[in-house]
Amino acid sequence: MAYLGRESNGFYLLHISLCEQILFVRLYIPHSRTSLPASMFSRNDFSIWSILRKCIGMELSKITMPVIFNEPLSFLQRLTEYMEHTYLIHQANASSDSIERMKCVAAFAVSAVASQWERTGKPFNPLLGETYELVREDLGFRLISEQVSHHPPVSAFHAEGLKKDFVFHGSIYPKLKFWGKSVEAEPKGIITLELPKYNEAYTWTNPTCCVHNLIVGQLWIEQYGNVEVLNHKTGERCCLNFKPCGLFGKELHKVEGYILDKSKKKVCSLYGKWTECMYIVDYAALEAHKKSCGNFPCDLVVCPVVQGSREEAEEISLPEADTVEVIPGSYLLWRIAPRPVNSTEMYSFTSFAMQLNELDKDMDGLIPKTDCRLRPDIRAMENGDIDLASEEKKRLEEKQRAACKTHSKSDDELKTKWFQQGQNPHNGSQDWLFSTGYWNRNYPLLPDIY
Repeated sequence: MAYLGRESNGFYLLHISLCEQILFVRLYIPHSRTSLPASMFSRNDFSIWSILRKCIGMELSKITMPVIFNEPLSFLQRLTEYMEHTYLIHQANASSDSIERMKCVAAFAVSAVASQWERTGKPFNPLLGETYELVREDLGFRLISEQVSHHPPVSAFHAEGLKKDFVFHGSIYPKLKFWGKSVEAEPKGIITLELPKYNEAYTWTNPTCCVHNLIVGQLWIEQYGNVEVLNHKTGERCCLNFKPCGLFGKELHKVEGYILDKSKKKVCSLYGKWTECMYIVDYAALEAHKKSCGNFPCDLVVCPVVQGSREEAEEISLPEADTVEVIPGSYLLWRIAPRPVNSTEMYSFTSFAMQLNELDKDMDGLIPKTDCRLRPDIRAMENGDIDLASEEKKRLEEKQRAACKTHSKSDDELKTKWFQQGQNPHNGSQDWLFSTGYWNRNYPLLPDIY
């Protein structure tokens, strides 16, 4: 005999009566929201060009944008989407071979940017002192993030396995620039994954993201740049190349790379698309495949054939079927989860993203008042009230400016609550490190930011 009882903190207690003994099993049932309260607004009647034409070549973090160009998430919540494919970290932990672990970590690094596909809305800039937490027992992690700097805008996050089997942390400064037809986001900052079981630490940086066709045409996104994942214990590394679109769109979304062992020998190759999947193949098999193509370049990834100029290529959209040709001897490392059927009406959110701003009544009094689930402009936009969202966004920005001005006059520096600036212990770079204490659920003297 069994029954399920709900606790005040959102967890469930399963009571099992077995042979006159009662067993208590504490369960976590993840949120199941499959849509937002309201569909996204049409941006067809708004011209982003009228706002950005005076900003060419400028850094955009100081430019106030109309709320219509946002999506109803804070950048802190957007960072949390790194964790959607946490199972790859668990797979790495389950492998006794360091090269096999590197394969999983490299796939995780690619998967971390996959949710950005078709996400052309801008997340809300976090306010200084804003926080976000997420606990997912079904995925085996908990995460806390905080906006630790206003100018430049820096967001710090710290995630850990619930079994203390990994730590994933970093601080991101999304440097934005407008180049006429596109906005480029360079995510400055180091990302670190630690696997205590093997005393290993991996570091890397994210590729650059670019949104095209801001003036006319359909918006589309590409990621490009080199990403190096380094195992600081073994010296092994994975070199990934996120390829730019190219003149005719042939390279759109492609990622290719290889893993070097500690003697700098190429042991295997990775290929695929950050929007779809990643495969692994023996490096010798890849070379043999290239030779079989003769003297012509051999594309690992089959893309739609597009004739014409780059401007025409900017209209490319991916077909529903995979466009990655699998080389004989390859095996799948990672595949993107299907988007929900209503995704295009919901800011192109993934199922994971759809749940990030969900505010359960049991969270009241549990999460701190700085959590961005409680931020009124984001909540208003999610609920479909664009006028209220615009008013609240303006009010919060003015309140933040006034607070910063007051503190600057008094020489009383605004201090971060959960992170402290320091050196990354693995590569010595400047970083923001978690200072513990958050999960004690004691939140005195928090700033009134909303």
